[in-house]
Amino acid sequence: MGSQSDLNIMGAAADVLDDFGIANEVTSISAHRAPKLMFNYASRAASRGIKVIIAGAGGAAHLPGLIAAITTIPVIGVPIKSSNSIDGLDSLFSIVQMPEGVPVATVAINGAKNAGILAAQIIATYDRGVAAKLKVHKENLLKKVKASVKTIASRGHRSLRGLS
Repeated sequence: MGSQSDLNIMGAAADVLDDFGIANEVTSISAHRAPKLMFNYASRAASRGIKVIIAGAGGAAHLPGLIAAITTIPVIGVPIKSSNSIDGLDSLFSIVQMPEGVPVATVAINGAKNAGILAAQIIATYDRGVAAKLKVHKENLLKKVKASVKTIASRGHRSLRGLS
């Protein structure tokens, strides 16, 4: 993340990865205040065995794009609505509008949880254990939807019929 103040958002990605049993690290690396540190981190990530990088940043939000420019590892950007952002829209545009050849997968503003799930899905392409946990996750989402449908119907509202 670009700043320690982003931890309240970015911690959700680490929590998801922990839930899926995926080793992860959380740190603060500012693209603007510590560019050499950011360059060293990004350029050494693959040799350290890192498979996906989730980079969250607010304001100008250059961290995800600069990391993606340096490494071949997939980068997922999390635009953060921070004290110096314009409701997070500047961060979103900065991350999502990358030039051709330097993609950054981008989730919603403050969407670190989805970034963690997307990282797990990338890892699941080669890790059967993570793939099995994702299957259970999806099944649990379906159970929640079915429970909601039953609750709506129990309150006398028309609801989906034949839901299976």
